[in-house]
Parts: sequence; structure tokens; C-alpha cells
Amino acid sequence: MSHVKFTGIICPMITPFRVDGSIYRDGIRNLVDFLSEKNIKGLFVCGTFGLGPALTVEERKKVVEYVVDSMNRPLDVIAQVGSTSLEDSLELAKHAEEVGADAVASTPPFYYRYDEESILRFFQQLISQISIPVFVYNIPSRVGYDVSTSLLEKLVEIGISGIKDSGNDILKSYEYMYTAKSKNRDFKFLIGTEALMLPAIIAGADGCVSGLSNIYPEVVVKLYNHLRDGRISEIIDLYFKIIRARRVIESTQSIQLCYEILKLRGVDAGYPKPLFKKIPVQAAEEAKKKLEEIGLLEDI
Repeated sequence: MSHVKFTGIICPMITPFRVDGSIYRDGIRNLVDFLSEKNIKGLFVCGTFGLGPALTVEERKKVVEYVVDSMNRPLDVIAQVGSTSLEDSLELAKHAEEVGADAVASTPPFYYRYDEESILRFFQQLISQISIPVFVYNIPSRVGYDVSTSLLEKLVEIGISGIKDSGNDILKSYEYMYTAKSKNRDFKFLIGTEALMLPAIIAGADGCVSGLSNIYPEVVVKLYNHLRDGRISEIIDLYFKIIRARRVIESTQSIQLCYEILKLRGVDAGYPKPLFKKIPVQAAEEAKKKLEEIGLLEDI
């Protein structure tokens, strides 16, 4: 069966750093190998989990380069290029295409309150200057701007290929899906959390960008595969285990916790960027114990 791009579980991978704050290239390779072995279909690079907005332009370029270079089997790489500067986003997008990324994604430009016309111009620039697909990344909790259904319709008309929707509003997700896919049947809708994977996949979402897949990729891959095959009754128990697991992870600093849980799973993914507080080993061990008690890996 041929690979259908931008479907399945896409991991918004964390970015490995060394203690001194430099990018940990071997850590990137370790993480990519781990995710690849667990049948992840793609990587969302320099997003929220990847600390993209906290990195310099040069750091973001290196991360994308190292990720593409680390792959031992084909994975769809989506490079997140959103920033406060159109010029920086264009530079990152052109670089991502040059080094072999399959697509780029961008939030609307943030900090300033841009109107709809300005946001359309921003994405028109991205679309016009690269030949790989451009996704819009909707994450109002971080950006302060919620992409409206009418704006998404206009974005599809100018050539946006898909959306990563982290708005956490399933009714709006449905509106995005039927509006965009009525304009472009090849439009890709990616739900931005495993917490909404069940209703989203049933309604026709193409895949899920799952933060949990950084540390338990096999769990969310199983959930997706069963949902895709219509085996819903077989997966309800696992789905609720995932919801419970999210509560455990969100009770601490979820992004930083990923680095420590990965270490406990035998994957050296280094550390978060130094500005982000490191999770104490004991706290990570307690979190992992709670996750194991939930039984996430049973029957995997």
C-alpha cells in the first residue's frame, strides 16, 4: 500500500538539548529512531512541544536539518515556521524546503493583533515562495488568535493545504473539516490533541498531532489504527486510559516531563532548553509509576 502523506499519528517532537544549551544532535537521532520504530507516520518539528518559538532562527534551521538527516525510513516532516516576523517565517520555510521537509506549518503572526486581511497576506507570501504544502497551525491558547471558519475558507482558496487544529473545540473542528474539504477534497485536517482523536477521526480527520506520542507512541498509534479501521468498541478502554494519562502529565510541566520519561524508557533525548525548568528525577519516576498503573502499555 502506498504511503498517504500527512495521515496517521504525527509526533510534535520535543527538541533535545545538552545541559549547556546547545542542540543535541545525537539526542535528535535517538528520538527519531525511537519514534520510527513505533510506527509514527510523521514529525511536527519546532512546534509547541519542540519549543520552536523559544529558539533562534539558526537553532530552528539546525533542528529541521538534523531531523531530516536522522530518518532511517520515510516520515512526513512538517516544519513549524510561525514567528512574529514574516521575514523570519519565509527564511525558515525556504530553508525547510531546501533541506527536505515535506511541508511547513505556521501560526498566524502573533503578539500584534493583525486583522484577517493581514493574516491572509502573510500566508499568501508563504504559499507563493515555496513549492511544498503549507499548513495553518491554529493554537489560540498560545497565539491569542483563533482562526475563524470563514478565514480558513479563504486560506484554502489561496492554497493552504491543511490545518493542525489545537483549538480544543470539537464543534469548530467539524466546521473546519466540512468547510475546507468542500473546497479541496485533498485538504488535510490534523487534530492537535489525542484527547479529541476519537470524535475527530470518526468525523473524517486525516490524522492526529499527539503530544503523548513523544513518550508513548505505540499507544496512540494503536488508538488511531483501531479508529481508522472502525473498531471503536475495542478501543474505548484505551481511549479513557489516554485521557487519564493526560491528567497525570498535565499535573506537572508536560513538555519538560517528556525528556525524563524518555530517559526512564531508555531513550536519551537530552534536556529542554535551559530557560525551561528541569523536572526532578523523583517527580518523573512518580509520574511514570502513575502512568504505568493506568496500564497504557497493556496489550500493546
